[in-house]
Amino acid sequence: MSSSARTAGPARTLDVEWVRQQFPSLRQVVNGQPAAFFDSPGGTQVPQCVIDAIAGYLSTSNANSGGAFLTSQRTDQMIADARAAMADFFNCASDEVVFGANMTTLTFALSRAIGRELKSGDELLVSCLDHDANVSPWVCLEERGVKVRTADIKPADCTIDMFDLSAKIRRSTRLVAVGWAANAVGTINDVHEIVRLAHAAGSMAFLDAVHYAPHGPIDVQAVDCDFLACSSYKFFGPHLGILFGKREQLQRLRPYKLRACTEKLPDRWETGTQNHECLAGLIAAIDYIADVGRHHDPEVKTRREAILAAYEVFQQHERELVGQLINGLLAIPGLTFYGIKDAAKFDQRTPTVAIRMEGYTPRELAAHLGERGIFTWDGNYYAIDLAERLGVQSSGGMLRIGLAHYNTAEEVERLLAELRGLGK
Repeated sequence: MSSSARTAGPARTLDVEWVRQQFPSLRQVVNGQPAAFFDSPGGTQVPQCVIDAIAGYLSTSNANSGGAFLTSQRTDQMIADARAAMADFFNCASDEVVFGANMTTLTFALSRAIGRELKSGDELLVSCLDHDANVSPWVCLEERGVKVRTADIKPADCTIDMFDLSAKIRRSTRLVAVGWAANAVGTINDVHEIVRLAHAAGSMAFLDAVHYAPHGPIDVQAVDCDFLACSSYKFFGPHLGILFGKREQLQRLRPYKLRACTEKLPDRWETGTQNHECLAGLIAAIDYIADVGRHHDPEVKTRREAILAAYEVFQQHERELVGQLINGLLAIPGLTFYGIKDAAKFDQRTPTVAIRMEGYTPRELAAHLGERGIFTWDGNYYAIDLAERLGVQSSGGMLRIGLAHYNTAEEVERLLAELRGLGK
């Protein structure tokens, strides 16, 4: 069986009750109402196994790495296990996995290394659809005399204008940096085609997969990107950044590093002591996803197969919920919807939507819902260029509603009922 695809079988329905039992935070109550977490684009909730893994590491293995004693040896093994887990998650080799504080920090480190080989006249390409963590690290390189261009969007559905993007990839383009999915409006980009266009022009391709990671499987071999970054707190783990880099690129580029770091991969890209307890939690987060796959398909054999099986049920469940959500939102008077709303194109979006309502600021909407135990985000969510492009930056941004596989149809209806009441 391929590591990037599974043989088609009977459709399975997510066992939502079993899933929700794994997340202790979902049992919270706010003002007499059960908490409904629609804030997952800013960070998902974590299952009990992640909490236990972090506490377990601190209880029995807390030490720095490289020592000749038991707890240090346990830490060394845990780091190796974390790389192996992420290699299964990305479908790559373990020495192509780099850990860091967060995606933003890793992207800045990578941009500085790439900047060493850039010269005046070189160009980089970003997108106005993206989180600023995949914009500013590249714009900062303009101090070296390079030009950063921005691919535009189609405002009607908040999708990248592929004609504009392809026209801005030139012989002088050295890097194309886009998001796999948009954290503000949920658009899933055609990353295979974007990477193909970049490589055809001799450019490197960097993907921000932070928002995509909890909703769809990642296969860096299939997409053929040079670099990809994500954050484990967006896929049911602790706050931790992870970078994939093709081995040849990680070896070729010269990172800024300490003398204590060896030239061995991936050590040369990791500055200082890593967050060991969060690495233990990362392993548990990936194993949780794999356990979901095994729960729904006991015939899977490898962890990679189990991860893919989990994402099959995640996606089927989330598409049902986002259909219910979008249909309900579009029927509310005075509501403006941003992003893909055509049901035939739901495979091109994650279950994250952004709205505004006449008569209310996004903050007022978020506060009203929050008092009733419904958690949503307001603002620009660091997608600053997109908020400016849509004309909402100066007026509070948008209200973002983000679903995850642990959400339910009943929670979606609660949210819609509250907004309907405001829309009357």
